[in-house]
Amino acid sequence: MRLSKKQALMMVLILPGCLVLSSCAELQQLASSLLSLQQLQFRLGTVHDFNLLGIRFGGKSTLRDFSAMDGLALVQGFSSQRLPAEFVLDILVRNPNDGSGGTRQTISTLTSLESRLLIDGKPTITGNIDRPMEIPGTGQATTIPIRLSLDLYQFFGNNGYDELIGLALAIGGRSGSSSRLTLDAQPRVTTPFGEIVYPGRITIVDKEFH
Repeated sequence: MRLSKKQALMMVLILPGCLVLSSCAELQQLASSLLSLQQLQFRLGTVHDFNLLGIRFGGKSTLRDFSAMDGLALVQGFSSQRLPAEFVLDILVRNPNDGSGGTRQTISTLTSLESRLLIDGKPTITGNIDRPMEIPGTGQATTIPIRLSLDLYQFFGNNGYDELIGLALAIGGRSGSSSRLTLDAQPRVTTPFGEIVYPGRITIVDKEFH
């Protein structure tokens, strides 16, 4: 963690206060808490409510699971080079500042998560959370659902119809998951002690917290 200007200023103000105030131990604990603040940890969760051209993919595994009318609509959409997709992606956020190890339990507020969505490593759309989210210092994961929309044909139309529909099923079908998704993100986080400054962008995947 890198100290922000605000945090550095707090250190300058807090430590000399020990010379004149009786609450030196509390001030030292506050300074220690400031220095030991840890970054929030992120992981991709589940994908749900996936639809393509308004056709729901949940519970479907192959093209044979679609009705004749839905199948025709998907073919026509591909032929017209337009296959808008919408889905909800859960982001799991964990606050490790839970009071263990002699540090204070601290609520962190995720104020921004400017992100680019990658599908199979291919950059697609950008987005952000629509409001600040408080992440309590419990060590437990908080789920932040974000709704995404993009035209799959725009990014994957050259792969062919069968492969594109297969990709949609892999993301939002019966056995769908976020394993083919990645978020390249820049978090901004504030705490009662100041802002936690991330040294750069982070990569959020489904396998482990980062």
